[in-house]
Amino acid sequence: MRLLPALALAAFACLAHATDRAHDEHSVAEPKLVRITATELDLRVDFDQRSLRGQVTHRLAWTQPEWPGPATLQLDTRDLSIERVQARNPEGRWQRVEFSLGERDPILGSPLRIELPARLAEVRIRYRTSPEASGLQWLPPALTAGGRKPLLFSQSQAIHARSWVPLQDTPGVRFTYTARIRTAPGLMALMSADNDPAALADGDFHFTMPQPIPSYLLAVAVGDFRFQALSERAGIWAEPSLLERAVAEFADTERMIQVAESLYGPYRWGRYDLLVLPASFPFGGMENPRLSFITPTIITGDRSLVSLIAHELAHSWSGNLVTNASWKDFWLNEGFTTYVENRIIEALFGAERAAMETAIGQAGLREALASLPPERQVLALPPLPGRDPEEVLTDVAYVKGQWFLQFLEQRFGRESFDAFLRRWFDAHAFQSVTTDDFLAFLRRELMARQPGRVSEAEIAAWIAGPGLPPSATPAVSTGLAAVDAARADWLERRSTAADLDTAGWITWQWVHFLEGLPADIAAERLVELDAAFRFTGTPNGEIAQRWYPITVRAGYFEARPALAQFLRQVGRRKLILPTYAALAETPDGLAFARQLLQQAGPGYHPITRASVQALLDAAPR
Repeated sequence: MRLLPALALAAFACLAHATDRAHDEHSVAEPKLVRITATELDLRVDFDQRSLRGQVTHRLAWTQPEWPGPATLQLDTRDLSIERVQARNPEGRWQRVEFSLGERDPILGSPLRIELPARLAEVRIRYRTSPEASGLQWLPPALTAGGRKPLLFSQSQAIHARSWVPLQDTPGVRFTYTARIRTAPGLMALMSADNDPAALADGDFHFTMPQPIPSYLLAVAVGDFRFQALSERAGIWAEPSLLERAVAEFADTERMIQVAESLYGPYRWGRYDLLVLPASFPFGGMENPRLSFITPTIITGDRSLVSLIAHELAHSWSGNLVTNASWKDFWLNEGFTTYVENRIIEALFGAERAAMETAIGQAGLREALASLPPERQVLALPPLPGRDPEEVLTDVAYVKGQWFLQFLEQRFGRESFDAFLRRWFDAHAFQSVTTDDFLAFLRRELMARQPGRVSEAEIAAWIAGPGLPPSATPAVSTGLAAVDAARADWLERRSTAADLDTAGWITWQWVHFLEGLPADIAAERLVELDAAFRFTGTPNGEIAQRWYPITVRAGYFEARPALAQFLRQVGRRKLILPTYAALAETPDGLAFARQLLQQAGPGYHPITRASVQALLDAAPR
């Protein structure tokens, strides 16, 4: 579905006159009244109780600090036990103050309301987290790679930071932080901060993050981690059994940093390290500044999936440096990052590899658009009250956002557009921005300097129109065209699977091959493919993600044991949800899926477990 140009412009005009796009309906914070500017954490890690216990101190900046009477500070929490709240009075002494937790909202949690005698500059909150905190995963030794020591990691995006710290949980507020993390000796604690590669696992760790970050980039991990350097400013943290393979797979990381710097300016965060987490990590990666969290499912031995590393690195400019002020403008984080990621891949691996990955993404976007309502197909989303911001994590923000920037690059020329993006990052460094901010900068810094290249109607169709506008030029890949030809030969029985010329194919070509198979393919044909290419049991998660749903729908039951093993071992949502969805289409499959979730669920992150449960609950009965 597409809006006609006039309707797109009307929607665009409504966007321009809408309420403040910086307002975050997913937080009770009142940043126009007061902002957290610095945070000090002091937490003890308790693996037995699956809890963080301690205190957080927030430094506050009020818009009118000399306000004569009492004041109220509202913070976001979810399932936290608040034990005590203090404020520092003008004489420098800490005094207890009244507080209350509001009614729990299933999405937002419970607002913490702190009553202050005046607009004081510091508050201190003593609290502990719930064992079921949505932003924390506690793994017993048996579920780690080494099997000897427990492991903890956080996932704060989008609004899960409030489940382990009471704070203003909105991307529109940025703060610096320091932290002290205490845990059992022999475990290494890491944070999205200044991790010391030479630190000793003595159980007492101190961190500083001097650059202001939003709450969703607050991160912690504790486990049996070791470090190996890739360069003077980059390295790998991982459990010992994963470290060597990760170092080999991600050896191009320093080159990626250098490419990004040559395009968009200096890397401003000091170190750039990667932490390889267990396979239960719910996402491919998380761009926590200075320490990206990475899934081990991209370690394939051939570096074919390292675009994910390029993506998390690219966030050091788009997302971490310049951040969407609210989740309805999520494309400003992910569309820009997907564009920068692809430029890094092109510089390192060539234009064809970049085109191949872009084409795969665009195909996924078209599929996603077919099932999304029109109002969720736009880049600048309407306000999302009453809805979980996780819903904006679709291909629209990532791929349609990237496609829009590629459209601008094509119209204005790469040289001009590169310079424009660098100015955008420089001008808005360490700020939170809106779509309105970007459009104003685009008109002033690019459209005014090269008039006539792009019309307001075209911009409106991209930003406020559903679907893909007429100006969207699809990516063309010769490597994928060769896959199409090979698949057609096999489907039309001009060639057997064993005789197909697949030498040199990389992961994305296999992904394209599988995605192009007909929905009604017969099981016996899958037997032939499996005999030739051994898809069942593949260690490559991207291939497994496509193969197992095909086997389910075709009734290829021989794949079920390996399918079940895959779902038990991997907790990355993107990789496992398609298989659960395929199973849920039939009564027998749904029963099998429920059984698998019962077995695998304890090893899943709470985010993944909730997503799978919601999918199965929504299945026809």
